Formats: sequence, C-alpha cells, structure tokens
Amino acid sequence: MGNRVLAKVLALLAQQEREKRRVGNGLLLFILSPVIALLLLVALVLYVITSPITLFMDWAFGSDEVTVIESFQKEYGYNQKISFLSQDYREGADKSYEDTIFTDGFGGMAYYSQFDPRWAEEAYGDSDTIGQAGCGVVCMATVVSALTGEGHDPVELAEWSVANGYYCEGNGSYHSLVPAAATAYGLMWEGNLAVQGIVDALAEGKLVVAVMGEGHFTKGSHFIVLRGMTQEGKILVSDPASYGRSTQEWDLGVIVEEAAKASTAGGPFWAVGKP
Repeated sequence: MGNRVLAKVLALLAQQEREKRRVGNGLLLFILSPVIALLLLVALVLYVITSPITLFMDWAFGSDEVTVIESFQKEYGYNQKISFLSQDYREGADKSYEDTIFTDGFGGMAYYSQFDPRWAEEAYGDSDTIGQAGCGVVCMATVVSALTGEGHDPVELAEWSVANGYYCEGNGSYHSLVPAAATAYGLMWEGNLAVQGIVDALAEGKLVVAVMGEGHFTKGSHFIVLRGMTQEGKILVSDPASYGRSTQEWDLGVIVEEAAKASTAGGPFWAVGKP
C-alpha cells in the first residue's frame, strides 16, 4: 500500500516538473522572440545594404546576371578608394612633393601624389576626395603636364572628369577617363596594349597609363603611370599612392600579371604621347 502511494506521489511530482519546464520554455521563447526577430531584421537590412545589386539580380534573373554585374563593377573602375587608415595614406599624408622631379625614365616629369596637401582634401565628385579616390585624375594630371610641358594639377583634372562624366560615384574614375582626357588635351593615345606594345611605347618616349589589380600596388583597383624603362629592362613607374614604389624598378612581368586582374575592354594599358 505504501509503495503505491509513494509511486503516485513521485509520478505527480514528475508531471508537475514537466509542466514547469514547458511553461518556462514557453515563457523564455516569448521573451526572446522580439530579440530574435530584431536580429534577423538587422541581418536582412545589412545584407540588402551591402549587396543590393547582387540581391536584386539574383532574385530577378539568377546567378549569371550577378556575374555580369560584378564584371561590370570591375570593368568600370570600382574599388579605387583608399582608406584613411591604410599604410599608403598614413605614409603619404601631409607630404608635399612640389619640387619632386624625376630625372630618369621620362626626364623632367613632376611627381604628383594624391595625398599631397595641396589637393588631397579637394572634392572629387559629391562623396569623395582626391586623396581617397583620385588616382586616375592624378595620373592623367601627371601625363598631361609631362607631355604638354604645361602645369595641369589634379584639381583641374578632377573637375574635368566630373564635368564630363568620368567620375564613378563613390569609387573613383571610370577607366575610359584615360583616352578621353588624352584626347581632350590634344594628345595621341592607343589602348589595349600587349607586352611588346608597352615596350615599344616606352622606347618611343610615350607614357603608359595602367590600371592595376590586386598585388603590390593595391588591394582593389588603382591607376599608375609607366614612365620609362631601364637598360636592364626594368619598368619605372609613377604611383600616385606611393613615392616609395615610384622610386623602385619593377619587372614587366609583375606589372602585366597584376594589371590583368583589373580587366577592361580598352586596357589595362594605354600609351599616351605627343601629337
């Protein structure tokens, strides 16, 4: 008799414990539901903000069109922005190169840095500065000044680029800036150069503008100028983001390999010369 009563008591206690757990779990879920919903909403918003084009194209058309959009972004100059926290920006900030002239390669060419205090904080478009995203216009200011023998600073080229539609909002310059600016300033140009074309152009005293992909010069996309070749076949450059890299000699193979990562229909190399 006593054992049966004890068993009933134990069963009742077990049932009560299960009921408490069920109620507790339900209450916990009720309390956490708004938090979980908010976290999911935040995650969705962040995803949409960081990849709106990809999200829309994937939903509307499928992955092939997403690939097209990503190629379009790469093609037209995305990812040229340089962070204030980057090593290049920190090393180049507040350094003026007003009297810096290259005597090797294309002799007498002035060095322009995008971080030079004369123009680093000048606007490039509505949301950028020359220091952040002006590598393209700085390179073209360098080229135009050297080949015309007249001073054309990056502020002038930035204003020209914006006025004529070659500024890529929030990212830098469209690659088509190179031939367009060369033509506007009365210079001759040739695009889509192969290796031998680069060598020939430099031997003829022309300057070559290159769009570099990820590697020694950038983690994204970046314009530089090839300003000559040594007797040993090394390439001399003018890199608007680094005077240090501009004083080094580079293997042509390295230049070509890294430029290939910034594929573009008209390049990634353009030879620009006097008419």
